[in-house]
Amino acid sequence: MMTVCRRYSRNNEEAEDLLQDSFIKVFKGLNGFNFHGSLEGWIKKIVVHTALKKYKKKSYSHELYFDKVDLTQQVEPTAIDKLNEEQLIRMIRALPKGYSLVFNLYVIEGYSHAEIADELNIKESTSRSQLAKARKLLQKNIIMIEQIAL
Repeated sequence: MMTVCRRYSRNNEEAEDLLQDSFIKVFKGLNGFNFHGSLEGWIKKIVVHTALKKYKKKSYSHELYFDKVDLTQQVEPTAIDKLNEEQLIRMIRALPKGYSLVFNLYVIEGYSHAEIADELNIKESTSRSQLAKARKLLQKNIIMIEQIAL
């Protein structure tokens, strides 16, 4: 579950706090687990919802990102193969918080844009837009890393 927390946090300390808060909720609600589905899935759902609640309380939930994203550059398929997990997590963490939340919820957790919009109190079109911008920023960063490696 620490991996899940790291995806929704800006640093390891914040991820550890999120993990602790999540497991407090897990232990308090353990009698509510009805043994339909996996225990891991149930815990993961609590972790994600705890992260979303924490996000809604933070001031950075309203941060804006004004950098223009170049939509014409493409990442070579082999570039992503050269990244390790830690580099990818750092790149996702470096995204503006709204971008990283939508990216994590859609790409990694499998939420639909409607579900994301409902969870974050945004429009579905905003979710789609933030996902597209997150992908383009990640592509831009991967291209930069690839160019540095050459």
